[in-house]
Amino acid sequence: MKKILIKELFIYIAIFLFLAIGMHFKEWISHPVEHIKALPSSEFGPLHPFLFAFGGYIFILIIRLFVKIIRKAINR
Repeated sequence: MKKILIKELFIYIAIFLFLAIGMHFKEWISHPVEHIKALPSSEFGPLHPFLFAFGGYIFILIIRLFVKIIRKAINR
């Protein structure tokens, strides 16, 4: 159980970093500290990076579950 939780946490963090760097690459390279400090005044709210990453995680999770179900059906 602990191993699965660590794996899922790693996937969430990877999605979080991928989205954060992908969407704001220029800001992360030029002025990362100011970019983080400006987060509370974001138009999407201060928690939007975590919420968007969670949405991406749920999307990937649905795809992973669908592939798992298809593989089980094929292997029968």
